[in-house]
Amino acid sequence: MKKFDRAMQILVAGFCINLCMGILYAWSVFKKALVVDLGWSNADASLPYTVAIITFALSLLVAGILQDRMGPRRVLILGTVMVGLGMIISSFATTPMMLVLTFGIMTGSGIGFGYACLSPSAMKWFHPSKKGLVNGLIAAGFGLAAVYLAPLTSALIAEYGINTSFLVLGVAVLVIAVPLAFTINNPPADYVPEAPAGYKAKSDKPVDINWRGMLKTPQFYSLWVMYAFASAAGLMIIGNITSIAATQANITDAAYLVVILAIFNSGGRVVAGILSDKIGGVKTLMIAFVMQGINMVMFATFNSEFTLIIGAAVAGVGYGTLLAVFPSIIADFYGLKNYGANYGVLYTAWGVSGFIGPVVAAFAVDTTGTYTLAYTVCSVMIAVAVVLSVITKKVDAAALEKKLAAV
Repeated sequence: MKKFDRAMQILVAGFCINLCMGILYAWSVFKKALVVDLGWSNADASLPYTVAIITFALSLLVAGILQDRMGPRRVLILGTVMVGLGMIISSFATTPMMLVLTFGIMTGSGIGFGYACLSPSAMKWFHPSKKGLVNGLIAAGFGLAAVYLAPLTSALIAEYGINTSFLVLGVAVLVIAVPLAFTINNPPADYVPEAPAGYKAKSDKPVDINWRGMLKTPQFYSLWVMYAFASAAGLMIIGNITSIAATQANITDAAYLVVILAIFNSGGRVVAGILSDKIGGVKTLMIAFVMQGINMVMFATFNSEFTLIIGAAVAGVGYGTLLAVFPSIIADFYGLKNYGANYGVLYTAWGVSGFIGPVVAAFAVDTTGTYTLAYTVCSVMIAVAVVLSVITKKVDAAALEKKLAAV
């Protein structure tokens, strides 16, 4: 029972750390203050966030490799300290380039280092049949951050200004997330998680494939394309929902749609994680892709508050599913021993999607004045993802190991 309690402690601590590191989701509030209060251009105010997204994806790959070798604790402590200090130093930034260095690179790297450690550690404490649920709950913490951080940051800026807001939030990360990071570790080598009641053990040999072996499987490239295309479609909606509401329904204050997206994004992660444990990760993705594709095809017709709420909710669930299920699939296909590096390599797809989504939306609006072209492009990308989800099968670990041994 003590081991089970320890597993729950790891899960709760990981959830809370992600609640702190989700500071990335508050950037829209910072951006508005930089433009309105400090007179920055939209491009200058967006640059630190763009750099943070890229740095996040790249640093997660590095951190995944490190945590596989030395365990999660030291890497996670470094990550949370970098997030806190990056925010604190950002409070002294006076130019876009300074904020790129402090928030974009330092805080972005810290988030990547922290995020890379939480899921692999938690999965090792729980039974393999709970991979989806564990990933869903850990990822939900990051998604839920927007629900409280956006209004909190807005209130801090209104009361104390943008510089002090950076400082306060940075100190809060150091006070809350860093101590929690000290509690995260891997289980002992001889630890065997308790199987749930009624679980029927499988006779499959444990999978242990590193990133080099993973790159030799067609499944990886299928997963990469699915992740990149579906994420791009989701991020296109997430990043433009308020503008979409203004363009299609003349709703000038659509901040509530951001909150709806965040709630369903987080809820989708948990529900999809549970579902993937029951029916498998790839089947869960296929359901999410079909739902997301139908929503995208119809999004151009959403011209009322009610339909936009439905559209935002479905988009949130579809996007949230990706962040919960892809980690589980990587662990299922290639094993937990090299999970950090393997998922870090796959996560480059998310980094690419963070570029595709905004570019597609900007091109559509600049050339046509509407988002219809963006919906069409995203619908095609999701259709490709649906096809790939149908043909992608689990890696035959035994056959792959023989193939690698023969090389």
